[in-house]
Amino acid sequence: MSDANAPRIALLGVPIEIGASQLGTLMGPDALRTAGIGRILDQLGFNVEDHGNMARPAAAPAESPPPANAKYYDAIKTWIRALSERSYALARSGAVPIFMGGDHSLSMGSVNGVARYWQEQGRPLFVLWVDAHADYNTPQTTETGNMHGMSAAFLCGEPGLDDLLGGAPRASIGSDQLDLFGIRSIDPLEKKLVFERCVAIADMRAIDEFGVGVLIRKVIERVRARNGVLHVSFDVDFLDPTVAPGVGTTVPGGATYREAHLIMELLHDSDLVRSVDVVELNPFLDERGRTARVAVELIGSLFGLQITDRHTPSNAVFPDNSQIRRKSKKGGS
Repeated sequence: MSDANAPRIALLGVPIEIGASQLGTLMGPDALRTAGIGRILDQLGFNVEDHGNMARPAAAPAESPPPANAKYYDAIKTWIRALSERSYALARSGAVPIFMGGDHSLSMGSVNGVARYWQEQGRPLFVLWVDAHADYNTPQTTETGNMHGMSAAFLCGEPGLDDLLGGAPRASIGSDQLDLFGIRSIDPLEKKLVFERCVAIADMRAIDEFGVGVLIRKVIERVRARNGVLHVSFDVDFLDPTVAPGVGTTVPGGATYREAHLIMELLHDSDLVRSVDVVELNPFLDERGRTARVAVELIGSLFGLQITDRHTPSNAVFPDNSQIRRKSKKGGS
């Protein structure tokens, strides 16, 4: 029986896939459910509200010619407009929304809605972009035209997708409120733009050199110093492909399983996280649900699951008593 006073988490599936180069991410929300995202959050003491998957929004009439080099712009804008309103409503409800993707283009709607709410509360929203890619392209800099690679730039108010939200409020964040974490793939013009805007970057070189603990604490300290709140936009391709193969844009050299859990545990300890994206899970490319299970375990850590809470795997092998006795004799006891 749920506790009426327990904190609330709202799950919302956003089955959009046309922002990416490979189809399959529309299956991501249901894969996360199958892997137990609701169950693990419920076990942690949250009241979990599953709002199902968003239906494909009705096409909006063309208001102006779409930008060049922004594939499926008209279809994506209908998703973003609808999601921005849903995101704003969920944030206003007092629940912590988790947006289950779907490709990373959905963040243009989810973060915009959440940022709009927190602006009304007088608190800045910071975004931790946990991703192998910077996603800071614009239609002018992109090499592919895929809109999942433009999400972070749009959120920081970069030009090129100015009519994406139509008449709805665009609640842009400052480039100093974005942290790119785990980056290991960035286009040349995109890199130039990121450096011009002084966006904070903790790439894999920095993670190797300083460790995730030091770098995540810097993010937390910056948010806390401004009385801000934090949105975590988690792209599963942040993880090394050996850990999470079910993504369409694998890049070698990603975070380890343990590094990712440490990030999530430290973010939980900060008590700053108020909304989350989980994006780019592509079950069509996965290995027996492996990536979905890892993603759910990481969300568990983000919301308080401790190592000591984890069950011992059912395939663990324990020594029997005779083996223990033999080891004791060899030790001379």
